[in-house]
Amino acid sequence: MPQPGKTHKGLAKRFKVTASGKVKHRNANRGHLMGKKSGNRKRRLRKDGVRTGFNAVYIVEALRPSS
Repeated sequence: MPQPGKTHKGLAKRFKVTASGKVKHRNANRGHLMGKKSGNRKRRLRKDGVRTGFNAVYIVEALRPSS
């Protein structure tokens, strides 16, 4: 009997699939050294990023455990 597929845990920690099928993620470059970044840049980094298109399809497939 074949083993069921597994959820990719690395992606599960970094991405979340919304109800409409979009993929949300936290933006990079916001961990440290924030003093040199402009206020506008830091404000943009506060928002969640969204992946669409082929990248989103790949991520959703990796997060779905296949049976």
